[in-house]
Amino acid sequence: MNMNYVRPRDLAEAFAFLAENGRDTTIIAGGTDVMVDLRSGELDTRFLLDISRLDELKGIRLEGENLVVGATTTLSDIYHSELLTQYAPALQKSAYNFASTQIRNVATIGGNVAHCSPCGDTVPPLVIHETKVVFSGKKGERRIPIEEVATGPYRCFLEKDEIITAFILKPVEADFADFQKIGRRKDLAISRLSMAVMVDRDSDGIISSMKFSLGACTPTPHRMTAVEEFMTGKKVTCELLFEGGKLLAEKMIEITGRRPSIIYKEPAVQGLFVRMLYPVV
Repeated sequence: MNMNYVRPRDLAEAFAFLAENGRDTTIIAGGTDVMVDLRSGELDTRFLLDISRLDELKGIRLEGENLVVGATTTLSDIYHSELLTQYAPALQKSAYNFASTQIRNVATIGGNVAHCSPCGDTVPPLVIHETKVVFSGKKGERRIPIEEVATGPYRCFLEKDEIITAFILKPVEADFADFQKIGRRKDLAISRLSMAVMVDRDSDGIISSMKFSLGACTPTPHRMTAVEEFMTGKKVTCELLFEGGKLLAEKMIEITGRRPSIIYKEPAVQGLFVRMLYPVV
């Protein structure tokens, strides 16, 4: 394979390179997926464009009413961010069991989203924060809702001359927020299913608002509005949680159909929903 490594000095140089060579280029940030695909022979590319050292793409900050996360922010930085502790704790929690410490130190949120794997852990938290993904290139900038980034499993809406540069979240200080997942083991496991939630309650303990997203067990990310509407306006009880979990499983099956994996996913989705929201009871 005749492959060339390119490291631009700044974002403008990266855009200019992609404008000329985008069809023959693979972008690399953390490289945790790209290098695996290169070694396996699944990826054949002429250029590797390394954007990992571009300062314009790093960091977590508040900008007016928005919470902005740079695309090359690592999962370790996400886990240790005090801003995310306050305004997006579900996203922070998604980094806790993300692969190994070594992987978290180099893997980026932009790479996790751009890879468009159904099991991307950062995606459900981004969905509940109504995130806009910033696609940038020499021609300008587009802001795409996070749910529209994946056009299918491992297929990204990103054009060949564009880079994901940032994520714009709605910061929320919710009464309760969480991310949980199920894998074959506790650590170093790919998610079999995952979910993220934010809940606010009034003084009587009744849910005034809820945002919920399901991940890994559907081909593309989904915010489960039917579950949100069912739970909102009610006081949380164990019975309500089991009813909500049953509805969630039904909606998942509407999306995926009854595949062989449903035999374990249906009860697992219900159980994880109950377990995650039990502290709200």
